[in-house]
Amino acid sequence: MTDRTPDHSSLTVIRQRLDLETHSQVFTWVLALASRRKLFTGTAVGVDSTMLEANAAMRSIVRHETGEDWREFLKRLMVEQGVANQDDDISDDELRRFDRSREGKKVSNEEWKSPVDPDSRIMRMKDGTTHLAYKAEHVVDLKSGLLLAAEITSGDRGDTQTVEDSVHAAQAHLNEAQTEREIRDVVADCGYHAADLLTGLAEHTVYRTYFAERPRRGRSSWKKKSTETRQAVLTNRRRVRGARGKKLLKLRGEKVERSFAHVCETGAGRRSWLRGLKQVRMRYLLQAAAHNLGVVLRLLFGVGTPRSLQGGLSAVLTLFGLLQTAWMMLENLQIDPRAASPRETHFDDRRPLACWT
Repeated sequence: MTDRTPDHSSLTVIRQRLDLETHSQVFTWVLALASRRKLFTGTAVGVDSTMLEANAAMRSIVRHETGEDWREFLKRLMVEQGVANQDDDISDDELRRFDRSREGKKVSNEEWKSPVDPDSRIMRMKDGTTHLAYKAEHVVDLKSGLLLAAEITSGDRGDTQTVEDSVHAAQAHLNEAQTEREIRDVVADCGYHAADLLTGLAEHTVYRTYFAERPRRGRSSWKKKSTETRQAVLTNRRRVRGARGKKLLKLRGEKVERSFAHVCETGAGRRSWLRGLKQVRMRYLLQAAAHNLGVVLRLLFGVGTPRSLQGGLSAVLTLFGLLQTAWMMLENLQIDPRAASPRETHFDDRRPLACWT
């Protein structure tokens, strides 16, 4: 505790020397700590995802086929359309004006990539802007709010493609932590609702899905669907419309969104400063472990951050000091017999006040 804090460059080198398995062991160790305290059940989980901005700029992307950057690509389009000649010195302002006015403006991951971070993908963020990003998916215990899995995948993978792997990863973490818990209820919003996904999850008898369904106009057509698919969709619809389903969906909106607020917003995890899927995954896994440790502290002691713990300790010490001061004042307080009159008191005024209190 008396040593100096290591430099951030030293911490980066230490993190790079450790593998993903070591980071996963730290994450499961915190889950085992919570399991020994019986803080969660692990039977009902909520799933949701968000986007993490990658450490790469959109202006650095290049095309897969030719390797030309955005400026060279726009200049070639201007030459092909006869707006400019090959030998012209085109300024950046002219390129931007041409880019805003041209038709068919589209940037896709099939045509463009980032040379500095090839694992990142071009995605639209929550605020409507376009960035190179990763996708983070949380699997949260709906009773305690503990993160059972925090998976990082490519941003172009849909929610229906990653939810099953995330739930399996959460169950694997529970098994490694020796919790003897099995996930039974999987709760998600309408972004995860897909007939093929519900059919695949229905094959696992231990999973009961509570996936919200988008409002539909008219009746559903089952002509091209199998009997298993129809049964899975209707069973999920019946669960969601029940009292337990509504309660679980409400808990999902509270617990899962709160985990994103703590890890991504308060914990500054929305912007990644590392490059590569493996490095981002290890960094985010430690952030999720720190979040779980804070949840454990809040459930056990009522405080979950060093600042709140410091404030609680100061309040206890202040209260102790006030009680000690009041006790010393009562011990030193005595009543003068000549100043007290028989009408003003109902006790023996020859004894000190501390004896009567």
